[in-house]
Amino acid sequence: MSRDLIDLTAAREAIAAGRCRSGELHERSREAAGAAAARHAFIRRFEGSGALAAFVDARLAEGVPLPPLAGLAVSVKDLFDVAGQRTTAGAIVLDDEPAARDDCPAVARLRAAGAALVGHTNMTEFAFSGVGINPHHGTPANPATALIDATPRIPGGSTSGGAVSVACGAAWAALGSDTGGSIRIPAALQGLVGFKSTARLVPTEGCIPLSSTLDTACAITRSVRDAVLLHEVLAARRVVLAGRPLHALRLALPTTTLLDTMDSGVTASFSRSLRVLRAAGATIDEIALPELEGISRLQVAGGFTAAEAWAWHRKHLAAREADYDPRVVARIRRGETISAADYIDLFTARGAWIAAMTRRLRGYDALLSPTVPVVAPALAPLVESDDAFHAMNALLLRNPSVVNMLDGCALSLPCHARGEMPAGLMVWAGALQDDAVLDASLAIEAALAAQSN
Repeated sequence: MSRDLIDLTAAREAIAAGRCRSGELHERSREAAGAAAARHAFIRRFEGSGALAAFVDARLAEGVPLPPLAGLAVSVKDLFDVAGQRTTAGAIVLDDEPAARDDCPAVARLRAAGAALVGHTNMTEFAFSGVGINPHHGTPANPATALIDATPRIPGGSTSGGAVSVACGAAWAALGSDTGGSIRIPAALQGLVGFKSTARLVPTEGCIPLSSTLDTACAITRSVRDAVLLHEVLAARRVVLAGRPLHALRLALPTTTLLDTMDSGVTASFSRSLRVLRAAGATIDEIALPELEGISRLQVAGGFTAAEAWAWHRKHLAAREADYDPRVVARIRRGETISAADYIDLFTARGAWIAAMTRRLRGYDALLSPTVPVVAPALAPLVESDDAFHAMNALLLRNPSVVNMLDGCALSLPCHARGEMPAGLMVWAGALQDDAVLDASLAIEAALAAQSN
């Protein structure tokens, strides 16, 4: 059988049809996890995942229906509790913490759906950056850009290792979190699909928090149909797909802020994608969205993330600040000066902003924007310079963080052509519009794929 099954859904179909075994595909994932492209992708790898794949094969031979995830390899960001494993959030200050007694709900749902959990993946320490650099465990280089040029480039964060595990074949999907873009940024920079669901749909208990208000448990996959499958598992709900064709969709293209400072690679990929979608019949209205200019006022002091991170970390900082990444400490400490009154006012201001955005976007099925305005930059300058790091971090977070503040949902899918640096197109909408976003994304993915063939 082919060694290049395109996604988890295709692999599951091959197993069900008897063209391959789950154990065979698990062995390939294990080999990929040990290869050079996966260097620094995992903080710890789990024992026993191969036994689950073998069990799935045996049960299938007995006539038992194949579980949704078919014994295939799925990685877990080092934020989520896995029974018997320590959860350290890419840090070293939690190294002495005991192993988790139980799976957190998101992990339990993956396990119940037949996922072979292969390891805790590397990440930005405590999920506090979109760049993906980790000074404690090493930073995995972007395996997708390595196919284009030899310059080591950032993986994107904070779900850096999770994206790398999928991009290099060590996993078919990666459980991660998205607080301001931490699923969608690495997906965009590595040519993958990242779906941030409406936050309330997937429980975050048993996950080390960054911002309890904005955190979303969600997944990186290789296709939109896999994103649908993983969302159904994680949210324990059925996605209802209307199957609407592109010519039935009314899409909005905000011209305020989100198109600023695009580099030439993203400009070319994004512009070409819009032409393809319009040629396929999609209505895409360019709209001003002045509300986006006010989002910086909501985050001027660090916003929810700084306030809530400070509340969680202050005891650890008092004891072991020297063991933190200094760049993470600087961002956490912004929350130290946010008063209770400021924090309460922020909820009120956010509610008013969401209401204004909802009124403005009424009548559109979804919105389109570049996921991030640049292709993956070189890694070395961002390791060496704090100024360069913070500037790039802010740029990477700018577009996707809008959706988190909106309490919305969004999917990033690849929009670059073969041989180009990966670029992501983001399809997004307000709260609980997940099924509409997934439905539109399937149609968009199909149109872009047809154009590239």
